[in-house]
Formats: sequence, structure tokens, C-alpha cells
Amino acid sequence: MYIAKQFSIFMVNKPGVFAQLLGEFAASKINITAIVVMDSVEHGVMRVVAQDSNNLRKTLESLNIQYSETDVLCITIPNKSGAFAAITEKLAKAHINIAYAYCTAGAPGGKTISVIKVADVKKAMHVLHGTGTDAQKQKQSKTADRRPLSAPRSHK
Repeated sequence: MYIAKQFSIFMVNKPGVFAQLLGEFAASKINITAIVVMDSVEHGVMRVVAQDSNNLRKTLESLNIQYSETDVLCITIPNKSGAFAAITEKLAKAHINIAYAYCTAGAPGGKTISVIKVADVKKAMHVLHGTGTDAQKQKQSKTADRRPLSAPRSHK
């Protein structure tokens, strides 16, 4: 799980514009981690997460294309039924609203990457990692109090 820069790119809704942009990305050697495209009557919006956000930003600026950046949460999950539902349920229980989300078709090792836009990505990471929770603190303190099985007992 990590925080990534997502670029929302505003495109004229005409044939070939999407293909032209992807061609420019390829020429600039931009490797796309996740992508989704939506349309409206007047324009399309491409949301893209790339491995090298600086290269993507530089390419967009050189093309004079309108875009915005936002932080999103990228989570690698198993590519199986219910994996994404489990993530969204944890966030819902913590009262974290998901503005939008999308997933990749697949990633190495039979995994997929889910991209989630929430207002507070650090809080969402905290919830999904479970760091600092009372249950985890109790488990850590119990583990710290245990002696190894091979340690001799003192008899007094």
C-alpha cells in the first residue's frame, strides 16, 4: 500500500485524442500503473497513475494539456472475489468516504492494484494497516511478555 500521484487529464471528446495521448506517453517511456477514462458531452477525463509521476508531469506540460494532481491510495490486493469489498468495508467502518475508485486488470503474481480517492489518505492507510490500534498494541505487549520456549525456568 502506498500513496501515489494521480493525474486527471482533461481531453477534448473527439476521435483519436486518447490514442494520441497514449502515444505521447509511450514515446516518453511512461509506464502506466492504473488508468480509467470517463466521458461527458463536452470532454473526457483520463485518470492515470504512472510509475514516474515527474516524467508524466513533464510530458503533460510539454504538450500544454490541462490536468490536475491529487494523492490517491494504491493497494495491491489478490485478484479474487471479495478482496476489494474487504478493503471498502474497513474504510466504511472507520467512516472514511470513498470519492471514487478503480482497479487494474492485473499485476504481477496474480494481484491487482486498487486505486482509491479519499479525503485523508494517511488516515485510510492507518485504518487499513491497523497500526496503533488497541488490539495490535495488546498483541504486541503480550508477545513482549512471553519467554522463549527454550528458556530455562527459575525455581525459587
